[in-house]
Amino acid sequence: MHNVSTIPPAPNAPAHAFAVSLVVTTLGRVKQVERLFDSLAGQSFTNFDVLVVDQNDDDRLAPLCVRPWPFRIERFHTPGERGASRGRNRGWRRTRGDIVLFPDDDCWYPSDFLEKSLAAMAHWNCDIISGRAADETGRSINGRFEKAPQSLDLVNVWTTAIEWMVLFRRRALDMLDGFDDDIGIGAATPWQSCEIQDILIRALRAGLRCWYDPALVGHHEEMILGSPDAKLMRKAHGYARGMGFVLRLHGYGPIKIAEWVARPLASAVVSLARGRADMLPYYGRVAIGRLEGALRRTYGN
Repeated sequence: MHNVSTIPPAPNAPAHAFAVSLVVTTLGRVKQVERLFDSLAGQSFTNFDVLVVDQNDDDRLAPLCVRPWPFRIERFHTPGERGASRGRNRGWRRTRGDIVLFPDDDCWYPSDFLEKSLAAMAHWNCDIISGRAADETGRSINGRFEKAPQSLDLVNVWTTAIEWMVLFRRRALDMLDGFDDDIGIGAATPWQSCEIQDILIRALRAGLRCWYDPALVGHHEEMILGSPDAKLMRKAHGYARGMGFVLRLHGYGPIKIAEWVARPLASAVVSLARGRADMLPYYGRVAIGRLEGALRRTYGN
């Protein structure tokens, strides 16, 4: 059974040239979702609504979603369903905004994020625009990101996008039929990442204009390796499998796949030289995961 709860839009909300819908798929978090909402409440651009695809089996998010936020919220409760891509697809098809953004449930945005993103989208005249993950000083985190604005291609798509920092025109999502439910965190497959690369590669091959602007930043908890525990290594392994799978799915050849498999092995050698032998299992699992994804076959957990 799917339960929907809404609050009305803020009174006298100003009209803008764009209307944006934000689709948040969430499971198991409350405080982080509240932090996201707080950041949205402070946006300088206010003509947007939020759809929460609530995959929790309980109603833990209901009190948060019925608070008097200065934006319209719809909570779409889908207990028993799992997967970020599945949730995004369930969500964007319920929304009506001309532009759609898919925030992580544990990210947050600077107050001018929507305003700057829409201005950049208009400036670059693109169908899809992406930014980067950064801490609040502007330093890139949780991945390697290009330093200059550029159009996306099959090479830089791996260093210009992260799921919660990509805005789509609705017509692009319609053309692409959204995300692949079988790729991404929580999917019922071993391929636990790179759903954004999958959809962007499909967009590029469909002739859509995709642009990256590093001036667009959002925030997230930084993943610090330290001494990786079993949970972090399992997560990295699943993410690596997703990358290898998407590389193979979209026809990247053996040489390119071998390059991506070799990168964590090179990092392992560097770590060993620095006296960090504890990092070897982590980098080994990343390399193995990428190879498993490319082979579309898994070996153990």
